[in-house]
Amino acid sequence: MANKRHKPEEIVTKLRQVDVLVGQGMARVDAIREVRVTEQTYYRWRKQFGGKGTDQLRELKRLQKENERLRKAVSDLTLDKLILTEAARGNF
Repeated sequence: MANKRHKPEEIVTKLRQVDVLVGQGMARVDAIREVRVTEQTYYRWRKQFGGKGTDQLRELKRLQKENERLRKAVSDLTLDKLILTEAARGNF
């Protein structure tokens, strides 16, 4: 298999396909092979994306980006504060 990065939406779709095939009576291992992923990948995805829908994944991604932006802003402000306190002491 070629190494391919799947988008979260594709992962959720493949997880649902496996659930449908298992519901139709196919063995889980065969269903996993049917969607062309390894068992290890399937169970890792299942653990990570278990019961999430595509809308929840988009919201999660948006929140992660916002969190990253806020962390950067806080670190910049903390650095500015440290610089100003050192300058106020006369240690420059």
